[in-house]
Amino acid sequence: MDQFFLDVKKGLSSSPKYLLSKYFYDKAGDLIFEQIMRSQDYYLTRCEHEIFEEHSPTIARFFNAPGGAYDIIELGAGDASKTSHLLQHLVDERHDFTYYPIDISSQVIENLETKLPEAIPGLKVKGLNGEYFPMLRKAAELSKRRKVILFLGSNIGNMFPDEATTFCRTLHHLMGPMDLLLMGVDLKKNPRTILRAYDDEEGLTRDFNLNLLHRINEELNANFCVDDFEHYQTYDPETGSCKSYLISAKPQKVRIGADREVFSFKRDESIFMEVSQKYDSRSLRALANSSGFLYVEQFYDPDEWFTDVLWLKRPENSTDEI
Repeated sequence: MDQFFLDVKKGLSSSPKYLLSKYFYDKAGDLIFEQIMRSQDYYLTRCEHEIFEEHSPTIARFFNAPGGAYDIIELGAGDASKTSHLLQHLVDERHDFTYYPIDISSQVIENLETKLPEAIPGLKVKGLNGEYFPMLRKAAELSKRRKVILFLGSNIGNMFPDEATTFCRTLHHLMGPMDLLLMGVDLKKNPRTILRAYDDEEGLTRDFNLNLLHRINEELNANFCVDDFEHYQTYDPETGSCKSYLISAKPQKVRIGADREVFSFKRDESIFMEVSQKYDSRSLRALANSSGFLYVEQFYDPDEWFTDVLWLKRPENSTDEI
């Protein structure tokens, strides 16, 4: 049975209801998210671009410090627009590396393998199409060289803190001695700034969330009346959890799938859609320590709204920072 259907069925049968945010990204969802990233309110992409524009030379020195050839592996590479600035600098500085972008979309990988070497002459690209962890294992089989893992765009924020710890521990387990992790993280800041990024005046995030209902209708033979759901955003400045919901505007029933399974909604009942977790320096240090990494360095945009943290796989019996 189709995994998309099974995941939707499980989420809508749960109490409270939820849908998995990984299904946001169909063709229409991709286009809406591109608009979100260009939105003035959505500062995250702009801030990380500024980090790479400003700090690529310093980041590159950390990558090259142990000496010798290495591999850069990017989890969820997308269009590699932010990474391209760093990759160009590494090529210009004649670093001996191969870039392994990982993405679940085969089209994304095909585009990167074709277009990136044209845009950055001399860049060696070998794309890996699939889920993060199986592709990390495959990359380790393809090359025994030292690894630098990139996990950008505050993707770690799409996990609750316990999930983030489990994810980072798994990454640590799959990494080798002296491997590095460079991870993009959104930081706690004025709550209104954060809420505007996810509840923008243009309604782009609203459309992005509602598009998942359109996708379920089209791909799973469902009959969601999308106009009967509204987007609702929350942010808790104490915990750093920014959460997206869809709220049912009235009592209703939705039928999904070939067997037309029925899911009932009460008026004002919510569907949890996504978390966008925000961190501070203390919680980031705790995450590094609890998942087995040594803190190396942090890089900030000019407003210090966003950071890229650089961590080293902790050698055995070591607890000290470097």
